[in-house]
Amino acid sequence: MAVNAEVINQRDFSRRRERLFYTGMAVAFVFTVFAGFARTFYLRPYFQTQALIPLLILHGVAFSSWIALMVIQATLVATRRTRTHMRLGIAGGVLASLMVVIGTVTAIVRAKGPSPVPGVNPLSFLTIPLGDMLVFAILVGSAFYFRRRVDTHKRFMLLATIALLPAAVARLPIGFIETGGPLAFFGVADLFIVPCLIFDFVTRGRPHRATVLGGALIVISHPLRLVIGNTHAWLAFATWLTHWT
Repeated sequence: MAVNAEVINQRDFSRRRERLFYTGMAVAFVFTVFAGFARTFYLRPYFQTQALIPLLILHGVAFSSWIALMVIQATLVATRRTRTHMRLGIAGGVLASLMVVIGTVTAIVRAKGPSPVPGVNPLSFLTIPLGDMLVFAILVGSAFYFRRRVDTHKRFMLLATIALLPAAVARLPIGFIETGGPLAFFGVADLFIVPCLIFDFVTRGRPHRATVLGGALIVISHPLRLVIGNTHAWLAFATWLTHWT
């Protein structure tokens, strides 16, 4: 009986630890996104007088909804309301699909204007937001494919959200990020992968395959986008893309 009680207590401790980790990560996403977009979206009237175009408002609402969904889903799991979590997951799939479309259209439209980073060709910069959408789509798609393998599903969903963070990190009012360009905000955003690896080592003794593959996809894609963005082939394609959309 004592052995069984010990096993049950250990399982309860493991579950509490896992819930705390995923809930904590979701809260960290909320703070990062709010801090990054406070001046340009959430608290825009206090910092700017120019109104946003409807497309950017739609973009902000859709992507904010995803962050809110992450918090809700983590809370549902923490409170053991798994059926509601699974039902809400269907809405999450629809939202993710809309986000990829909205994010892609927004990136192309904004590439027709000035570059977000001074001195960088906006057509070259286009690889960054389009790359975010591609990586996000791959990771979310993997999460839904492995939805019955809970450990894999959770990690891919977490990493899919991390893949969206560079846009928020790039807008944080921190000196070295504001002046460091893509390498700076990519590097800081990639730090969110570290707790995922630490959690795996603590709970499993080794990294989970989903964490390794998903994390590697995110990290490798960052410098790859910068290289591709400066090629003649990409500039020609981006010129055609922005001209015909």
